[in-house]
Amino acid sequence: MAISIGKKCFIASSATLIGDVMIGDNVAIMDNAVLRGDQNRIIIGDNSNIQDNVTVHTDDDYPTTIGRHVSVGHNAIVHGSIVEDYVIVGMGAITLNGSRIGSGSVIAAGSVVTQNFSVPEKSLVAGIPGAVKRSNDSSLLEYAKLNALAYFNLREGYLQGKYEIIRGSEIEKH
Repeated sequence: MAISIGKKCFIASSATLIGDVMIGDNVAIMDNAVLRGDQNRIIIGDNSNIQDNVTVHTDDDYPTTIGRHVSVGHNAIVHGSIVEDYVIVGMGAITLNGSRIGSGSVIAAGSVVTQNFSVPEKSLVAGIPGAVKRSNDSSLLEYAKLNALAYFNLREGYLQGKYEIIRGSEIEKH
């Protein structure tokens, strides 16, 4: 079990990586994200972003793989799932053990993808439990590409020191 971090990644100082975590190149791990590879492996593909307060976890029989150019929105939980390339997991959404999110798909904010559910490529999933609302929709793939590119550029700004960051007790000193 080892942590591996690719080139040109931004990992916020408040993010936590535990156990068997493999992060590709050009990845952004934002504030308070927790990646717990304590039970199995977590893989994050190149050019993906894990936004604020996201939890990525595994189970004994369920590693978690997040593909390339994936955006995992604020407060989402990805647990023991396979998320293919060019996907958006919306804010507050949850994916459960054994679920598979097909390439070019969008999981709507607040939705729950239940255990072992398989989302077809280029699909929109919404609701609790999550249901496929649209499929074979190439506009979802384009949306996911644009979202990943926006966070790719934000990551670059963080690496270049473009944004002032003040944490906790430092605020009083400012």
